[in-house]
This record gives sequence, structure tokens and C-alpha cells, in this order.
Amino acid sequence: MKLKWPVSLIFAAMLLSACGETKSTAPAGSWQAEMGKIRIAVRNDEADPDNVARWTGYRAHLKDITGLNIETFEASDYNGVIQAISSGQVDIATMGGGSYANVDAQVGRKVLPFLTIRQAEGGLGYYSALIVKADSPYKTLDDLKGKSIAYVDFNSTSGYIFPRNTLLKQGYDPEKHFSKSIMAGGASQALLAVVNGRVDAALTTVSAGTPETGFAAGNPITMGRRGLIKAGDTRIIWTAGPMANSPFVIRTDRPQAFQDIMRGAFAMLPFEKPEVWDDMGQAPGNDFAAVSRDNYTDIIAIRDSEIKTRRKGGDNK
Repeated sequence: MKLKWPVSLIFAAMLLSACGETKSTAPAGSWQAEMGKIRIAVRNDEADPDNVARWTGYRAHLKDITGLNIETFEASDYNGVIQAISSGQVDIATMGGGSYANVDAQVGRKVLPFLTIRQAEGGLGYYSALIVKADSPYKTLDDLKGKSIAYVDFNSTSGYIFPRNTLLKQGYDPEKHFSKSIMAGGASQALLAVVNGRVDAALTTVSAGTPETGFAAGNPITMGRRGLIKAGDTRIIWTAGPMANSPFVIRTDRPQAFQDIMRGAFAMLPFEKPEVWDDMGQAPGNDFAAVSRDNYTDIIAIRDSEIKTRRKGGDNK
């Protein structure tokens, strides 16, 4: 089952039971009996409405392995997933590194990363891209002096946290370089703000490649495939990265047997059930790689610095 959460109703949504749920018959005293069911939070991808639906394959696979009912809860924004896993209302969640840094600040090691997607070529990272309209005169960051920009979300790794830090390292103060900034709420909304002329530039996600070779995946490509924008509507003029791929995180206050079995159950999926892996939209050759908090310490530090700056009044737009 999937449920959509307005942030204000997140906890009410968690009280709803899954459609067609059957009562667990786990042996008394087992970790399955202690868990009762497995609850997973995912964020809706506005560029790919089938994103959460693909969790049908995950749910079936995990139920086969554990014998428990699997519930997936769909949040409409970053904060929905963050609060669900931080509060313990779910057991597992998928989120960007920036969102995990938020969770880490709230609950520390009660939630830890345990897996991420590894690309076929072995990469574990992706990039932030600064996008402009293809027919605009802007070619470089300097051309955007005094122009407007769309960020994705304060908790977005590639749409806010990481690229702003990179800009500062390169000598560009985002608060002074751009005349206006907005929070679009999602990577697709940020791109549409550029295409529709609302802003001059936007930050978004690209992957499966490098700035030198070009990128084969990411929001511009997904949106073009869905017809939300036309191929060639936008152009990349700057990138930041790579940054660590989005982690799957887990509550460490759950039974250890549950944590161990989840790691193995996910990791085996691309090899044992390639048809499910394919149905979930994963590219051939992709699989899971183990990660830990150490993979995200740079994002944690960057977010902490960004929060301190904003609290001092550095973010006035």
C-alpha cells in the first residue's frame, strides 16, 4: 500500500493500515513477532509518478523473505520522510544525503545508512547541475550575476546544500551573486521554473556520467522522456560533485536480526530477482553497495555549516 502525506498529517497517515493486510503468524518471541510489520517511507518523485509504485516489487520481495506485511508510505516532500524516520514511525526510509544529515542532527545513530545504489560502472555518486534555458545568453556562472535562481528544498543535497557550499569555495557568495532565490519544492518544479521563465537558472540532479562525458540520467532527461519539457529546452552551465548517492537508512533500535536480514534481502535483489530489479527502473549492471555514516560526513558538516549561517541571518532571501 502507498499513502500520500501532507506534512501536517504525517502522523495521522501512519495510523492507517495497509490495504489487504493479513495478520502476521510469526512465532512468539521472534524478531518478526516483535516487529509485526515493516514500514518504509519514500518521497514522491514529481518527475516520475511511477517511482513509489515501483515499490510493489520491493514489497513482494521483502514479504517473501520475512513473512511480514510491508507498508510503504509516500511523503510529498523531504520533511515528511525526515520526520517519519526520525520519530520512529517507520523502520526504513530512502532519502538524499542532505535529508539524512538532518536526521543525524535530530537522532544521531538511532538512524544509520546501510545501503545505496551502485552504478554499473562502479560509481557511488551523482552531481548537482545548474540549468538555464537553452536559448538564454547565459554561458557561465559570471553571466548569472544579478539573476534569479530556483533551489529545490533546504534539505535537498543536490538542489541546495552541496552546490551552495561549492559556490562559496569557488568564490561565489550565493546571497550576493544572485538577485533573487526561490524554493521550488522539487527538482522538477525548479526546472519548470526555468523553462517557464519564472527564474533564470535552477539547480537539479544529474547522474550516470561526468561533466566531461555528459550525463545519461537525471531530472532533465526524465522530464524530457515524460514530455514535461522538450529535449534541448535546457542547458547545463555548471556542476558540483560528485556527492554520495542517496542512502537507504534504517532504525538501529529495531532488532539486530531485522537489520541484518534487511541488508541481505535488498542486496540480493538484483541478482536473485533481476526481473523485479528491471521493473523497478534500475539500469542493467546496477546493484547495492554497503554504506555507513562515514560516507556522508562531508554532507553532515556542510549542512551544519549552512544551518549556522542561516541562524546568523546569512540567508535573507
